[in-house]
Amino acid sequence: MPGTTACHAQKENSTMDRYAALRQLGDGTFGSVTLSRCLKSGELVAIKKMKRKFYSWEECLNLREVKSLKKLNHANVIKLKEVIRECDELYFVFEYMKENLYQLMKKRTCMFPESTVRNIMFQILQGLAFIHKHGFFHRDMKPENLLCMGPELVKIADFGLAQEIRSRPPYTDYVGTRWYRAPELLLRSTSYSSPIDQWAVGCIMAELYTLRPLFPGSSEVDTIFKICQVLGTPKKNDWPEGCQLAASMSFRWPQCVPTSLATLIPSASSEAIQLMRDLLQWDPKKRPAACQALRYPYFHVGQVLGTPQQIQDQGQTQPLQPLPQIPPLTLPHTAHQPQHLPEPPKRPERAEVKMDRAVQRRFPLIHDKGLQSKRNASKLIRRNFMQQENDPKHTV
Repeated sequence: MPGTTACHAQKENSTMDRYAALRQLGDGTFGSVTLSRCLKSGELVAIKKMKRKFYSWEECLNLREVKSLKKLNHANVIKLKEVIRECDELYFVFEYMKENLYQLMKKRTCMFPESTVRNIMFQILQGLAFIHKHGFFHRDMKPENLLCMGPELVKIADFGLAQEIRSRPPYTDYVGTRWYRAPELLLRSTSYSSPIDQWAVGCIMAELYTLRPLFPGSSEVDTIFKICQVLGTPKKNDWPEGCQLAASMSFRWPQCVPTSLATLIPSASSEAIQLMRDLLQWDPKKRPAACQALRYPYFHVGQVLGTPQQIQDQGQTQPLQPLPQIPPLTLPHTAHQPQHLPEPPKRPERAEVKMDRAVQRRFPLIHDKGLQSKRNASKLIRRNFMQQENDPKHTV
């Protein structure tokens, strides 16, 4: 057959023969990633093989990951070195990074010094500002999609859900990973934009300080409840569009008073709290853009930020700080206060997002009477954090 003959001819002169596979790095919904070495240069690369077949280059070039990455060349965005199509198989050749930010946090035995958190955040926001400036938003910002060479170098990766800012809604409402999903996504908005990335970055920043997720909801409903525990129940003037979204789906907000971020994250400076508080605004219009966030006082403290060479200069490193002990907090007993809180849930994968949707179709938010009955539940938030203290790396 002609197609088979062409495939054999491709294999005889295969571009992939220039790379030697070393070991598998990961296997996801859309593709698997292999650590490989370029036989000519000796350079290590990460090669992502897509699981579906691609029968033309036009199909390949329409992929979000290709459309976005071919336009993005920045020190804090993963570099797509080459796209290869052979025998209807598609391969992306990326620069190799040692680990992702979640893995970096998971192996910690003590907290990052604030100077390290600041430099990681600076790099994330630099990359994100560049992405937004060039007309894209990521839609799946989370620690697993931030690749690292230690804490000194961080790059934004996995653009499989990236969307052009100029494209017109409606968008799908199940993007992002639950713990980092902005409130407008949790309320199923289809007209969101780049501020969903800023919300996720605020969640990541809090996690860098505590080594624990800020809103580890076991479902979308539980995630909304956990956000209310920290930010308090939104008033109509806080976020009019959000209240309209909730009303349109007959969702009743849990009644919570806010809990101070400074109380939850005692190791963070007042400048850090200010930035997190603004990134984690209910109303997406009130969240600072990534380029605006970089101008916050948090980043202007005389510290050299950015490249590994700069932060490794003599005098720029700081000794690791021990994990601070959170003082015991005596909580008044309430009728709705559980005596034994559940273990933190497993980190959600992107594939679980659609499962959330299926569950919600069967059990709409309005039927979640347990959530509706909780009052002033923010009193419990400190206890949640204290319980997780025995597992500061939130091991799964």
